[in-house]
Amino acid sequence: MCGVIDIPVDPAERALRAGRVEDETAASPVDTERLERFADRMVTGLNEAATLLMLSIGHRTGLLDALGRVGPGSSTELAAAAELDERYVREWLHGLTVARIVEREDDGNFRLPAEHAALLTRRNAENLAVFTQYVAQMGAVEDKIVDCFRKGGGVPYSEFTRFHEIMAEDSGQTVLPALHDAILPLVPGLVDRLDEGIMAADLGCGRGLALLSMARRYPNSRFVGWDLSEEAIEYATGLARNESLDNVSFEVRDLSGFDQTAPGEVFDFVTTFDAVHDQADPGSLLKGIRRSLKPGGAYLMQDIHASSDVGGNMDHPVGALLYAVSLSHCMTVSLAQGGEGLGTMWGREKARELLGAAGFESIDVHQLEHDFQNDYWVMQV
Repeated sequence: MCGVIDIPVDPAERALRAGRVEDETAASPVDTERLERFADRMVTGLNEAATLLMLSIGHRTGLLDALGRVGPGSSTELAAAAELDERYVREWLHGLTVARIVEREDDGNFRLPAEHAALLTRRNAENLAVFTQYVAQMGAVEDKIVDCFRKGGGVPYSEFTRFHEIMAEDSGQTVLPALHDAILPLVPGLVDRLDEGIMAADLGCGRGLALLSMARRYPNSRFVGWDLSEEAIEYATGLARNESLDNVSFEVRDLSGFDQTAPGEVFDFVTTFDAVHDQADPGSLLKGIRRSLKPGGAYLMQDIHASSDVGGNMDHPVGALLYAVSLSHCMTVSLAQGGEGLGTMWGREKARELLGAAGFESIDVHQLEHDFQNDYWVMQV
């Protein structure tokens, strides 16, 4: 039998009457208006969370793209366009219609308004449907995270079957479009040096999209990418092979203890894109990067824009989301390796502390107009 969620029509009133919160005669009286506002927020949150899950499904199945491409259409037409089962498509359409994402016309056909399609389909540069996938990915490991609350430890990378795929889509919108025009030019003189030919590395490279883009653009330079994930490295290697790029290579490599295992003074340029905070030992990684740089070399680090103190993140536009991602991925994968569990929201203050301890003296931090979520740090040797 399918379970049904029984939400009270007036949850605030029912809570008061059931005695689950203090009444107004108690030592700490309840502000009933605040209680009602919070009850409304919780009901709204349940609806919005369900909407995000349906949007994630719509992105992964191509239904949002089909709606943007061939809509208005019936559930049968849209199912055919996306090569999906009609009954599931119909239920999905009904859910997003109630959520005011999809509109049903008088003839019964469904359409995705142009304003919504602009933010939810792959044909546009800013596809917010990509980020809805994080909600489902976090939910997929909830049982294991609850177990960690009780026993400690962490959830290893191997349990996150789609995380690198989602991250590749994410970086495809934040890093790749701005890489050559805005990000690399943050390092003085770097573009000219890449043109001439240098040795560069991307650590925690994931599926290697940023490194592959650099390899295409700068054929005189050589690039290496290292990551713990075998799946990600296999994917990146396949892309390089398919494009016959002979100036880039990828290797599965655990960066734990990198302060000891890093090669000495071999790289002119090192990058990390959203990769430092979830390492087992971020400080060791940064010390290894400093050790690996030649004199005159540079390190560019993209990482989350945040304060190390929670009070400084109260007005962060996606603060709650980032703490949730930290809890369900970044912090826990570090702890699973016996690491520090620094977490996504390690913040500028902690970053400066660790960069300084690693031996970097020249430290500049930038924010770019296209990316409110990240800071871009430049360290020159």
